[in-house]
Amino acid sequence: MANYRWKSFLEEEDRPEKPRRYGVTEMRGPHYSLFSQNLLQDVFESMGQFVDGLKFSGGSHSLMSKSYIKEVTNMAHKHNVYVSTGDWAEHLLRKGPASFKDYIEECKQLGFDTIEVDVGSLGVPEETLLGYVRLVKRGGLRAKPLFSVKFNKADIPTNSNRAFGSYEVPAPRTSELVEDVDFLIRRAERCLEAGADMIMIDADDVCRQANSVRADIVAKIISRLGIEKTMFEASNPKTSEWFIKQYGPRVNLFVDHSQVMDLECLRGRNLGKDHASVLGSPYFLF
Repeated sequence: MANYRWKSFLEEEDRPEKPRRYGVTEMRGPHYSLFSQNLLQDVFESMGQFVDGLKFSGGSHSLMSKSYIKEVTNMAHKHNVYVSTGDWAEHLLRKGPASFKDYIEECKQLGFDTIEVDVGSLGVPEETLLGYVRLVKRGGLRAKPLFSVKFNKADIPTNSNRAFGSYEVPAPRTSELVEDVDFLIRRAERCLEAGADMIMIDADDVCRQANSVRADIVAKIISRLGIEKTMFEASNPKTSEWFIKQYGPRVNLFVDHSQVMDLECLRGRNLGKDHASVLGSPYFLF
């Protein structure tokens, strides 16, 4: 167990040693700029105990050589950090359903541990979505569906008494988006039943900015799905601060690599005065 002057990773404090089921910090990897291996190495060596996962956002791995991706995933695994594909699988489905199986196999060979599936971008029937989740699990990888709180109006069942999972003739696609958190939760629950390991919640319209967090939506999602099975994107330090203040250190968050240390200090705020001495009392603004 790693020793820090102000942290011991005891379960009664904030959360246990890795691998963790809750209090997970997933870090954004190569996206807006190309990470050098040296930078990733520095992050892992200095903050590796605070990082649970590395995510290749925006399909960035599709533009990198396989040898580079393999080197990055190997480096992450040496520090007990899982690696996620990010939301890219939906682009491959344009080639047909068979391409998804090939994608899963390629992800395994490259060292990915988690495949994220963007439910909104897929635009497929519910049973098809569940089939993709099962395919990922049968392939030996973790499945993480990504949900937005807004859906295409055509995706929402018109008959409220219809049993979920029963066949319904698909409605014509429209450009109208409708907010429906109950529909999100019901589909997420079915994904978890199908074997999904965690549900990712898109920041848009929910928690993009700390001063406009939809606390009602966040509370409903956590109460129904559980804090261990949900992860929220914290787009900036203030949003991370809001989540820790409201739900404590056990909430799962996806953050930029530059926010990892600040987030860890926020998670351990309840450990006592030693934390305040690390950053100084003005750091904690709530």
